[in-house]
Amino acid sequence: MMKKVVKFICICLVLSIILCFKNSSVINESKSTNNNLNKNLNLNAMAKVIENFNLSDIYSVLDTYSGDLTGYAANCPLCNGSLGCTGQNVLDGTTTYQDSTYGLVNIVASSKNLPCGSIVRFTNPFVADEQMTAIVLDRGVTGTALDLLVQSEQFATESIGRRHIYYEVLRFGWTKAKA
Repeated sequence: MMKKVVKFICICLVLSIILCFKNSSVINESKSTNNNLNKNLNLNAMAKVIENFNLSDIYSVLDTYSGDLTGYAANCPLCNGSLGCTGQNVLDGTTTYQDSTYGLVNIVASSKNLPCGSIVRFTNPFVADEQMTAIVLDRGVTGTALDLLVQSEQFATESIGRRHIYYEVLRFGWTKAKA
């Protein structure tokens, strides 16, 4: 009989210990409150903030180069009218390209120092009053020079000539990273 009483007490003791631990565990509750009286999120403001983050990222400078800027037309004596990177025919007067990230950009030729699809930004007051953004879609120059695709050889020689510029690389090739 004594063994049964001891056994019963041990079982009760074990159960009480288990129940004590179960009830003593800390339960954290967190409550969030919205102090905005009309309880609405301003989705336009949030979209603007996200857009500003994205724009600051795509316009951050990855590298800076120094070189000569010249101009060329698709029908120049050494040109065949096709862009070296895409094969696109530009004899129709096309001088810009619609990029999915940077929008409408000018077309430049570069050496293989810059991969096809690279985005560059430079200032040339003889061509435009503001900074120009361009994409490398052609080859045919050496070193760090750039050759801006324009509507005619006359415009290239009279308005651009050969100018020393500094230009910023915003994208190396079709991806953001430097190859």
